[in-house]
Amino acid sequence: MRGGTSKGVFFLEDDLPREPQLRDALLLRVLGSPDRYSQQIDGMGGGSSSTSKVVILRKSTRPGCDVDYLFGQVAVDKPLIDWSGNCGNLSAAVGPFAIFSGLVPPGSGSHATIRIWQRNIEQVIVSRVPLVSGQVQETGDFHLDGVTFAAAEIELDFIGGAGTGSLFPTGRVLDNLDVPGVGLIEATLLTAGNPAVFIDASVLGLHATELQKDVNSNTQLLAKLEQIRAQAAVAMGMVETTEQASAHMPSTPKIAFFAAPQSYTASDGAHVLASSVDICARILSMGKLHHAMTGTGAIGIAVAAAIADTVVSRILGGPVQSLTFGHPSGSLRVGASTRKTADGWQLDCVSMSRSARRLMTGQVWVPGDVAPAQVR
Repeated sequence: MRGGTSKGVFFLEDDLPREPQLRDALLLRVLGSPDRYSQQIDGMGGGSSSTSKVVILRKSTRPGCDVDYLFGQVAVDKPLIDWSGNCGNLSAAVGPFAIFSGLVPPGSGSHATIRIWQRNIEQVIVSRVPLVSGQVQETGDFHLDGVTFAAAEIELDFIGGAGTGSLFPTGRVLDNLDVPGVGLIEATLLTAGNPAVFIDASVLGLHATELQKDVNSNTQLLAKLEQIRAQAAVAMGMVETTEQASAHMPSTPKIAFFAAPQSYTASDGAHVLASSVDICARILSMGKLHHAMTGTGAIGIAVAAAIADTVVSRILGGPVQSLTFGHPSGSLRVGASTRKTADGWQLDCVSMSRSARRLMTGQVWVPGDVAPAQVR
């Protein structure tokens, strides 16, 4: 299924091995990883972080929730599936898939409201899936920058924070990271959507108008961004060493950089005017610049924008409840509701719109010496 600007292979939990090691071996082979050519030619993956993903669903026994959703980011060139975070884009496809697979009845109205328990980060997602005559409506006139074709709009509310405690694991909205080879830099470390580290683009001489071709071939720049990301993972208490972050947790925290509004040419040749956005944003996924914006990155941006003195709100000139940010494929509008409590800043809700559709249903085959010969 495609969800937002990502696509992944969706499974029902009952159709997969129960033992995690066997399950992961099977899923790696399904996607075609690890591939030393980084193409995933011998599998269902597409050779990029946006297209190398798996989703596992089951009917929920959690009160107030309809389905449980587990997300895996599959490394392209390593035998690794990172289960530490969520995919906000594929979250849009969870509701439709739950209906298609019979986990949730669609009902008879114009929309089906599906409450999703996101298992990776322990968060409730409310999905409003459009219906026509009791069936999921996939076609429509909703345009999402980063997706070529229009489709039906799916509204998503991400309720509450990721995991327990404050949105800011260090207790601060702005931290100083002493990064070898980079120096002392300011960063906002937060756990909204996914754990993330946000920095000012100027720290690395960037403008936040860069496209994939400008960043992904620059090995020195990517190495510095990874050093910052890994140092942030240690500061956030996610790992003990930067080496552990790079080797075992490449998907989270995400790293993003920001700058004041500027005009630029998007990846499809369209012109994004400085007057049409409030801030320019770029995010990395699995060590490469994302072609648009991760859904969880958008959540983090909305949260950071709403709270004073973060890297994002400082560039904006102060906190705002909603904003439009520019990304490599265009722009996106998001909004967040936050509040400060005795335990720190808390997230009430982030709202955004995405689209999703089925790309295929059927059987996927894997060699018998890797896992069961056939999995639905």
